[in-house]
Amino acid sequence: MNLILFLIIGGVAGWLAGLIMKGRGFGVLANIGIGIVGSVIGGFVFRLLGLAAQGAVGELVTATVGAILLLAIVSKIKKG
Repeated sequence: MNLILFLIIGGVAGWLAGLIMKGRGFGVLANIGIGIVGSVIGGFVFRLLGLAAQGAVGELVTATVGAILLLAIVSKIKKG
């Protein structure tokens, strides 16, 4: 059950990051991938800042922030 929840949170986080960064999502599989990588990045950044996620909403926020950072970095690399 945790894997399913992890994939759902990853998909929603990737979709939200896509909406924020470029105005639309990337498709289901890409959203899940972006959200999962974003959760790793967000967890790392939040730990550096001394923050911790609590519950599903906290995990969603962490993954979304990480996914936004991921998309920003990829955007800079592509332009650059």
